[in-house]
Amino acid sequence: MSVETNLPDAADLHDHAHEGGEGGPAEVTGGAGEPTLVTFGCRLNAYESEVMRTHARQAGLADVVIVNTCAVTAEAERQARQTIRRMRRERPEAKIIVTGCAAQVNPEKFAAMGEVDHVLGNDAKLTATPWADFGTGTAERVAVNDIMSVTETAGHLIQGMEGRARAFVQVQNGCDHRCTFCIIPFGRGNSRSVPMGEIVAQVRALVASGYNEVVLTGVDITSFGADLPGKPSLGQMTRRLLAAVPELPRLRLSSLDAVEMDEDLWRLIAEEPRLMPHLHLSLQAGDDMILKRMKRRHLRDDAIAFAEKARSLRPDIVFGADIIAGFPTETEEMFQNSLRIVEECGLTWLHVFPYSPRPGTPAAKMPQVAGPIRKERAARLRAAGEAQVARYLASQLGHSVSVLVEKPGLGRNEGFAEVQVPDHYEAGMILRTHITGIAGHQLTATVLD
Repeated sequence: MSVETNLPDAADLHDHAHEGGEGGPAEVTGGAGEPTLVTFGCRLNAYESEVMRTHARQAGLADVVIVNTCAVTAEAERQARQTIRRMRRERPEAKIIVTGCAAQVNPEKFAAMGEVDHVLGNDAKLTATPWADFGTGTAERVAVNDIMSVTETAGHLIQGMEGRARAFVQVQNGCDHRCTFCIIPFGRGNSRSVPMGEIVAQVRALVASGYNEVVLTGVDITSFGADLPGKPSLGQMTRRLLAAVPELPRLRLSSLDAVEMDEDLWRLIAEEPRLMPHLHLSLQAGDDMILKRMKRRHLRDDAIAFAEKARSLRPDIVFGADIIAGFPTETEEMFQNSLRIVEECGLTWLHVFPYSPRPGTPAAKMPQVAGPIRKERAARLRAAGEAQVARYLASQLGHSVSVLVEKPGLGRNEGFAEVQVPDHYEAGMILRTHITGIAGHQLTATVLD
């Protein structure tokens, strides 16, 4: 299973439950007569914050702070509580509404905070009714249902992502798998897919609004379609989407499970230039015993074979991956297998964090690795990732690449590396550039067109 962190980290286009690392820094948007959104953790949360912003505006909510929490680690929840207290000090008259995965999993903890006015579940937050009730003052203080009873995705369309060059489209929610380290299914529920027609309508609207790049996101997107009539695969849906919206210049996929790839998706990787050559793997570890204890569905050889096949089909492809350091029972020898797989798979954009036990998960009851060892192993993995990034940036020198401008002076290439460009180009523009140098972790370029 997977979920995505806040912009602009290079490793953040995936959706894994650990995408937020230690929960990710809060992204604060809105204010000054508008609803204030404080978003933690994944890309799906970022998307859903935009849905809530629309509902809150339509309900006439202005002096309101909406905290969209993450439950991926205990640290993520701690950061959320800390932020809630700070927002109350800064906005004493504002109504504070707490939602998201941590609120879904532990509603009583947030309800017990004096700073919190309302706690709203992950399902209800995407519908208009509770927001209208907040506006009229008739809402319950705590409205959190049984997320496992939810069988459909909410019917919501947004016109864009505030302040972003690319847009994220939810195609799936929830997860049917039960990895031993992960609490996210209890915050998101079981897997359910968005019907194809809604996805096409969303993407068409975003392209019409000026977005040149769209990212398909969810909790476990490679499980897309299993609950829909005909059981379309992720690859079939993506192929039909690109055919239905030929005006979309660039499409990215969020985190993929190596053992759930379908033949249509492989063909798209090989043949579709609008599908960006950047794939993020929900890897988690490189040791077979640890993978089994995590209840992952792949082994290390599966991941290596996946990377080799993808690279044979598209030599310019760039990989990212989630890796957990210091999972319970991990020995130094087991860790070395995870360290080696970084080079064996040719991973570039690593998202690494030390294991964090989550109460209620099987892994929390396993023999734990000492905290300092977890952190030290995470540091070694990050160092390996830094070396891979340096190698990738060097490989781009002298090449002509397409760059999507994210903000004045900065964009990203097809493989998601940051590229410095002249600052008079507007966010969302696609530039043809020539890579001239490296500045820290960024490429420098001249514009050809």
